[in-house]
Amino acid sequence: MSLALAMPRARHAACFWGFALLGSAVLAASAHVSLPMWPVPATLQSMAVLLLGALGGARLGVTAVALYLLEGAMGLPVFAGGTGGPAVLMGPTAGYLLGFLPAAWIAGQAARGAWWRQAALLLAAHLALFVPGVLWLSGLVGLERAWMAGFLVFLPGTVVKTGLALAVLRAVRR
Repeated sequence: MSLALAMPRARHAACFWGFALLGSAVLAASAHVSLPMWPVPATLQSMAVLLLGALGGARLGVTAVALYLLEGAMGLPVFAGGTGGPAVLMGPTAGYLLGFLPAAWIAGQAARGAWWRQAALLLAAHLALFVPGVLWLSGLVGLERAWMAGFLVFLPGTVVKTGLALAVLRAVRR
C-alpha cells in the first residue's frame, strides 16, 4: 500500500476514534444529569445513546458506548452518580448499561428515512435497552418488582426522551 493511500485511512481512523471518545464523554456527561431513584436512577443516558447511534451511525454509536463501558469498568467516575468500577457492572444498573450497546446499534439504523421510520427505530432502540436491564434487575429484586421499578416507571420519560431525540435528529438532518 502506498503512503498516499495510507494517509487518508489513518486520518479517517483518527477522526473515527476521536468522535468515539467524544461520544463516550457525552454519554458520561449525560449520566450526571440524574434523578435519584431506587434501584435504577433516571438519567439522560438513554437519550444520549439514541443520538450517538442516530447521528453517528451504528458503528460509531456502539464504539462510543463500548468505550464508555470500558472507562467505567476501569474505575473512571462516568456512571450515574459519579460512580465507576467493576462493581457497578454487577449492580442493579448493569443490564441497562449493557443494553446501551444494542440500543446504539438500532438507533444507528434511524439516520435516514421518513420521520415515522426514524421514530419507530428510536423507540425500538430505547425499548431494547430495557430488555437486558429488566432481566438483570429481576435477578436482584424479582421480576414483578423489576418490571414496576425498572420499566413501567420509566415509560413517560422514555416517550419524552425518544421524542426529543427524534426532534434533534430531524433538525440536524435537514
